[in-house]
Amino acid sequence: MSSIENTKPVAVPFEEIEKQREYIQLVRSIIDRQFAEPPKAFVHTYGCQGNVSDGERLEGMLEEMGYCLVDELDGADLVLYNTCAIREHAEDRVFGNVGALKSMKSANKNMKILLCGCMMQQEHIAQKIRKSYPFVDIVFGTHVIHKLPEFLYINLSKGKKVCEIPDEKGVIAEELPVHRDSNFKAWLPVMYGCNNFCSYCIVPYVRGRERSRDPELIVAEAKQLVEQGYKEITLLGQNVNSYGKNPDYGCNFSELLRRINAIEGDFIIRFMTSHPKDCTYELLDTMASCEKVAKHLHLPFQSGSNRVLDVMNRRYTREKYLDLLGYAYSKMPELSVTSDVIVGFPGETYEEFRETVTLVEEAKFTSMYTFIFSSREGTVASKMPDPVSREEKGRWFRELLDAQEFIAAKRTASMVGKTYRVLCESVSKGGLIEGRTQGNIIIEFPADKSVIGTFREVKVTESLTWILKGELI
Repeated sequence: MSSIENTKPVAVPFEEIEKQREYIQLVRSIIDRQFAEPPKAFVHTYGCQGNVSDGERLEGMLEEMGYCLVDELDGADLVLYNTCAIREHAEDRVFGNVGALKSMKSANKNMKILLCGCMMQQEHIAQKIRKSYPFVDIVFGTHVIHKLPEFLYINLSKGKKVCEIPDEKGVIAEELPVHRDSNFKAWLPVMYGCNNFCSYCIVPYVRGRERSRDPELIVAEAKQLVEQGYKEITLLGQNVNSYGKNPDYGCNFSELLRRINAIEGDFIIRFMTSHPKDCTYELLDTMASCEKVAKHLHLPFQSGSNRVLDVMNRRYTREKYLDLLGYAYSKMPELSVTSDVIVGFPGETYEEFRETVTLVEEAKFTSMYTFIFSSREGTVASKMPDPVSREEKGRWFRELLDAQEFIAAKRTASMVGKTYRVLCESVSKGGLIEGRTQGNIIIEFPADKSVIGTFREVKVTESLTWILKGELI
């Protein structure tokens, strides 16, 4: 299959979206007859920002069908779990939470239980749900979330269980309703799927092949968000900087950033997640020149050993990664870089793990998401010999965390006395306002909660390992 075929977008036909709008009205009419007041829907999303964005679209459809979204599970008439398959722990949590719903459904016979997302896209998981959790009403995969209204109508009108997990390369569904969880921060998907097939990763199997959205639609959506008052727009994709490989668009990710940066308004642009093999000097130059693009780069490196990187099928080297960081820091001295790393990949030796530690010490990351290897059924790595014990990997994990904590504490200490423009986001448990710098570092400071959703200048007065304390200027 050619690269063009791999990246050619597959849009859900307009007629299909219109059909789902008709199902929305049909479900609403059933709800109006069966309920004296709007039924309550509890939606919980596990996993990455892409899943969160999907969850907002699921919530948007539920709202249009007449459901009232609630934050508490108790008393819900509909429960939807939008699942994640990236690690075993995430799957175990879902199974435990679904099992706990059995007694709730016994007490409320009309309660509907729905499971969707990456876990459900795996046939062995769907079979387990059907066999061990027969009280679940609807199961559907990642490629058909736009058909939620149809699935609900079938279940509500005919009492039939629904399980739809199409095995396909993936689609793009435009013009779905969205219930945004924030009124000043927005997720904006620019592409879906992944072609990389890293040997440890399940994403290409559950999310399909890479497919990019039309840049005109993306820019129009970004402009609408700015007009609605959103202050932070995060562009999303499993491998966001491979956006636009379809030649019909004539727009790569750097060009897309420049187009969104040109929109008038006071807002910042973030993006994730990037793959080092597709991170170019052009992209870094674009970040440096675009004043609205946050000077924060999330660039997962996964391992500091070239041999391990090769077995992971990452298609870059330690030297290439460090070269990218060196160029990025030369263009943006205040750049904040965060990353992902896997500890204890099958066959990794302690000496190879130490190469990861030395890369961390050289790269000087602001923070990292660090994980002990979790085997995923269906991936190449799941079949590899893995002789190192979990206990030994745990010791390596702690050693890596200690190294990163030292670097992070040193970085935050260097920020004391400086002033940063932050987006005020929430109230902390201690009653302080939490703001976030362009570099994605949290600053806590005393202020009235009316500042939430606005930009403010904050002077750093104290540093902790991962966060800062400050005062409004």
